Amino acid sequence: MSEKILCEPLGEAIASLIANAVRDGADPRASKAVRSMITTCLAMLTDEAAVADLKLVDAALAEIRRALLCFQPHRSVRKVTTFGSARTSPDQREYALARSFSKKIADAGFMVITGAGPGIMQACQEGAGRKRSFGVNITLPFENVANETIRGDSKLVEFKYFFTRKLFFLKESSAIVLFPGGFGTHDECFETLTLVQTGKSQMVPIVFLDVPRGTYWKTWDRYVRDHILRKGLISEDDLALYKLTDSVDEAVREITNFYRTFHSARTIRGKLVVRLNHQIAPSCLEVLGREFADILSGPPVPAAGPFEEELDEPALADLPRIVLPFDMRNYGRLRMFIDRLNEVG
Repeated sequence: MSEKILCEPLGEAIASLIANAVRDGADPRASKAVRSMITTCLAMLTDEAAVADLKLVDAALAEIRRALLCFQPHRSVRKVTTFGSARTSPDQREYALARSFSKKIADAGFMVITGAGPGIMQACQEGAGRKRSFGVNITLPFENVANETIRGDSKLVEFKYFFTRKLFFLKESSAIVLFPGGFGTHDECFETLTLVQTGKSQMVPIVFLDVPRGTYWKTWDRYVRDHILRKGLISEDDLALYKLTDSVDEAVREITNFYRTFHSARTIRGKLVVRLNHQIAPSCLEVLGREFADILSGPPVPAAGPFEEELDEPALADLPRIVLPFDMRNYGRLRMFIDRLNEVG
């Protein structure tokens, strides 16, 4: 909704408030975004939104702000989000598995994000340790007290709403690891796959980790293949979006290898800009262009430097880049592209 439309019922005083609400010297792009938020909030008055709806928006915005402040000091550190049952007890093999994985991935330089509760969440927090983990807790009638490892830490955020909490599980994460769990784990499982499959979330490794010779995720995978893939409800390439394993070391390698050459990606002007950890030879680009011609309308080409749209990520300015004329549809094949990039690069 434009400021002009808003000002008709609210008067010029509101327009003046919006114009002066942002401090001098702020990034013009940030100022524009904040003015837009103020405009949207004020427009809800003219919409005669219900008080309950206004309270929901207010609480959600406050939660988002608190979480942003929590993660901001650790923005440069890659993080792994872990999901699993709150009801797993310390004497179960899955508990030891989660603790072992979290220690090893933290030793590899990653921080760990959990839901801050008991069970798998506590195991992951114990493995990573208080200094190397975050807690993203949800207020529930039960199972909502933060575990003792993260309780009272500045890296613990409390959420009222699942949707704001889910936002940070994915927004802040460079990988997702799922352990056996209940409805909540499967909710996160399918939502993560859907967001990555449709390009609404960054491409990240998604690992389903079970105890040695465990059948939990193998049974799930069989259901996906027999009842979703076989009926044509997903494509076979979509299976490349995730990996099943019962090895902690393999799970760690899946994540660390993903970032061997590939760093990150961003869509700019209809094309995918891939940032790299190091330069790769032109011959490698030629190989990638041939092998993935089915999802590219042309060969990958090096970029001279960061695009204007990337100036809000100054820490990445010096990374080499390639531009992909990607079809923005076949994200399973894009995952294969990244794996091949890491191999040839």
